[in-house]
Amino acid sequence: MSRRDVREEIFKLLFLIEFHAKEDVDGQLSFGIANLHADEKDTAYIERKIRDICQHLDEIDTLINAHAERWKTSRMAKAELAIIRLAVYEMKYEKEIPVSVAINEAVELAKIYGADHGPGFVNGILAKLV
Repeated sequence: MSRRDVREEIFKLLFLIEFHAKEDVDGQLSFGIANLHADEKDTAYIERKIRDICQHLDEIDTLINAHAERWKTSRMAKAELAIIRLAVYEMKYEKEIPVSVAINEAVELAKIYGADHGPGFVNGILAKLV
């Protein structure tokens, strides 16, 4: 899988778990990961990254809430929220991914999965974090 495809799968899993209680996250992740169409290496990478994002979710949401004027994570559309969380994780915790790449990839995901205003919303929130 390409890095973009891997990122898209991670987004889909983040989106999936948003609809479930925290105590159900492990089960949902196990189900989602078991149904990936990826090789062992990509599957291991996706699982490791998604679990790491979940471990840092409180920190990520605190950062988003501090920079999102008039928008809190509790009010954001779930697709855009999952995209923003992934990008913030990459910007803060994955130093080998340039910030510009994390933002660009997030905007591209928002074009596909977000609402009409999604790409601009995602870009606006992430730009405030730079």
